[in-house]
Amino acid sequence: MRTPQIGFAQLVQDYFLRRLIQQRGCSTRTVESYRDAFELLFSFIEQRLGKPPSTIELADLHAPLVLDFLDHLETERGNSVRTRNARLAAIHSFMRYAAVRDPASLPIIHQVLAIPAKRFDRPILGYLTREQVAAILAAPDRGTWSGRRDAVLLATMYNTGARVSEITSLRVRDVLLERQSAVHLHGKGRKQRVIPLWKNTANELRAWLKQINSTPDAPVFPNRTGAPMTRSGVRDRLNRAVAAAEPSCPSLRGQHVTPHTIRHSTAMHLLQSGTDLAVIALWLGHSSPAVTHGYLEADLAAKETVLRRLTDPSPTPTRYRPSDKLLAFLDTL
Repeated sequence: MRTPQIGFAQLVQDYFLRRLIQQRGCSTRTVESYRDAFELLFSFIEQRLGKPPSTIELADLHAPLVLDFLDHLETERGNSVRTRNARLAAIHSFMRYAAVRDPASLPIIHQVLAIPAKRFDRPILGYLTREQVAAILAAPDRGTWSGRRDAVLLATMYNTGARVSEITSLRVRDVLLERQSAVHLHGKGRKQRVIPLWKNTANELRAWLKQINSTPDAPVFPNRTGAPMTRSGVRDRLNRAVAAAEPSCPSLRGQHVTPHTIRHSTAMHLLQSGTDLAVIALWLGHSSPAVTHGYLEADLAAKETVLRRLTDPSPTPTRYRPSDKLLAFLDTL
């Protein structure tokens, strides 16, 4: 007796609830990213085929349509290749799950799984000098509540090299200031790490915690309503600090500084101080030290230092002298 084919809507719900959340224990951020990918895909299918999401079938997700969707993301929505590949990764993950639950659709599934990620040039990592970072950290107006928060926020970001999601999810219980000075970060893929604090950063955090709700679950960096700051909120406050720092640090003019730029700067300054790449990988919460090699690629000063230690094997250049009068004549033309 043939097993009834599972409905597409049920397949999608099972994928998110059972596969991603129950079985794999994916983080909230991952689930949200995959959800966004499918919402965009279903909206595209509705426009292309005139089918509401509840009436879509797995057969509708054939390779030509998925390729058109990926092109739509780049050409019409203006998404980067990196974002395009992230959406494709979500579709691939779903299709691998569908292959187990709906074997009858394997021909369509295999065609979609054969769509490769798009290659792209990886830009050299941008980072700030220590002088630029110091100017930004000194920029917030400590005479205001938001300025004091921003000052501690930026100092903690630079000290820890935390991702913006790790900073916005930081809770009072994650700040350790008694026997040791450190923060407990909850990173990507449910990975956790403890990062030590400089004395100044610890002192600033200690003073700041006295000005906010000190219950264990309260956010360390709240907005005016007491809720955790958002990613866009952190970017906005950083932009304000950069603008305020420009008069005292003209080299910041024209710089595109994001929260991730602060993270890159932490890594580069650790590298320039002689810290091993494996330690930097642990500090930043990278899944592999191989990811951290990008900072070594970006450190031109380190490459120049290595070059100075090497002896140039090229022979000493000598002045060319023609061996023939006719050649000597031609050489003067």
